[in-house]
Amino acid sequence: MKSLAQLNKYFLKYKWRFILGIIFVIAQNFFAIYPAQLVRESLDTVVSSLKDYQSHFYDRTQFVSALTHTIFIFLLWIIGVGILRGIIMFMMRQTMIVMSRLIEYDLKNDIYAHYQKLSLAFYRRNNTGDLVNRISEDVSRVRMYIGPAIMYTINLVVLFTLIIIIMFSVNARLALYVLLPLPFLSISIYIVSARMNAKSEDVQTQQSRLSTFVQEAFSGIRVLKSFVKEVQSEKEFEKESMDYKNKSMELVKINSMFFPLMLLLVGLSTLLVVYIGGKEVIAGNITTGNIAEFIIYVNMLTWPVAALGWVTAIVQRAAASQVRINEFLETEPEILSNEANRIELAGKIEFRNVSFTYPESGIKALENISFTVFPGDSLAVLGRTGSGKSTIANLLVRMYDVNAGKILVDDLPVETIALTTLRKNIGYVPQDVFLFSDTIASNIAFGKASLDGEERNDIAEAAKNAVIYDNIMEFEKKFETLIGERGITLSGGQKQRVSIARALIKNPKILLFDDCLSAVDTHTEEQILNNLKKQMRGKTSLIISHRVSTVKNAAYIIVLDAGRIVESGTHETLLAKRGLYMDLYEKQLMEDEV
Repeated sequence: MKSLAQLNKYFLKYKWRFILGIIFVIAQNFFAIYPAQLVRESLDTVVSSLKDYQSHFYDRTQFVSALTHTIFIFLLWIIGVGILRGIIMFMMRQTMIVMSRLIEYDLKNDIYAHYQKLSLAFYRRNNTGDLVNRISEDVSRVRMYIGPAIMYTINLVVLFTLIIIIMFSVNARLALYVLLPLPFLSISIYIVSARMNAKSEDVQTQQSRLSTFVQEAFSGIRVLKSFVKEVQSEKEFEKESMDYKNKSMELVKINSMFFPLMLLLVGLSTLLVVYIGGKEVIAGNITTGNIAEFIIYVNMLTWPVAALGWVTAIVQRAAASQVRINEFLETEPEILSNEANRIELAGKIEFRNVSFTYPESGIKALENISFTVFPGDSLAVLGRTGSGKSTIANLLVRMYDVNAGKILVDDLPVETIALTTLRKNIGYVPQDVFLFSDTIASNIAFGKASLDGEERNDIAEAAKNAVIYDNIMEFEKKFETLIGERGITLSGGQKQRVSIARALIKNPKILLFDDCLSAVDTHTEEQILNNLKKQMRGKTSLIISHRVSTVKNAAYIIVLDAGRIVESGTHETLLAKRGLYMDLYEKQLMEDEV
């Protein structure tokens, strides 16, 4: 239960709704018990009236009329109490269950907000499916504890206490016999529930495997078809489906034991009431109405006692889920933001003896890197795959913090600048382009407040500068074209150009292009670069690429190899050195010729 203590702040937030819920739970139990007493009184009245009629020989018509009227009054009382109890139960659910839904809403929002604060390293350590599962399935299990489990526990305690007091006040011997099977019922339900939970976990795990398999198959359908693996994929899906079916059938078999077992033990209690109660009636210790009253009490106790095992299982599952939730909620972000330091940035960038090793893999990406880019200037970073180019981009936008050295923006250590200020002033085009399953217009305008008429013009202008406008206008719905999951309906080059347009529309102080022209042809690349010259005026630009054609017009170029700067200078001076830059240039010229 220690893990569930995390939820106390939510109970405190909704304390009045919680207190009202408890009051309604208690109140509805009093109205639940009262009809049993009315049944007892009505039955005793009928029995005593019949005895009186037999001994005094009253007029039959008058007797039947009087007895019918009396029974009708009792019936009206029972119906009235039932209606009143129904209203109170409605209010009980409107407080307790609605409270659980409100807490579920808050908890999901808190988890999602915390996810937003965590750094890139966290997402590399944890897979997406696990993140989604904790915010959906685990929170749903916790909600079952907050709402139904607590409600039924309070209901059980109150109802059990009231009924036990009443039953023992009527006849202690009969009460003991009646209650004898109930502990066995609760223990049996607990054992069955535990097995059901274990099987449910297996079914849920297999369901996740099945969903993951289907998702990957559909996401990679082009690769699957290209390699003619449809039949093999069908067989693998059939195998996963068979595992799911077998696990589900095991759960169904255990489930089938639940209600027969409950009805057996409840029936045993009822038989004991009739048998022992009958002997007590003969002995003159109780009335016939007491037997009917006890039978009603037994049936009333059945569900709460059976629910004891069910509630215990819910609490166990909720505690396990809350442990998983707390694990992430207690994870501190590696990247801390000084939100107090919100300043206007001019765009000067300086890397001073920066070294960095990736914490997940231990790979040393950068070693002793130093360079300076003044506001309005451009710097290009060139290198082969794995030379550390993208790491420079990740460090500048603070996806990671450096292990050694310093990164300064406007002569301030980047750690001292508010993350929101830093990232809002950077127009970042990542190497791995990600587009949302939305319209082209929404993807370009991502980060903007709205899509009003003026902004529509900005979207079109950004698309023209990214040389994607003509392609968009060829689509039937133009900018309102839905591009599918991860932009699947667009080509690689089109996705890159939409991503460039998304960065340009921000009109940032710093433009950061991380190998974002790798999927476009040389002619389109030249067009984009010419358009970017206008956009880059007055902005600090950092262009990262493995292609010389992309970086050759930059004011200054540094060449990386194995995380170190091996050459630096302008395009002409680097060619004159006849080093790595010249080697890359000649190889790419030959590739273009081929």
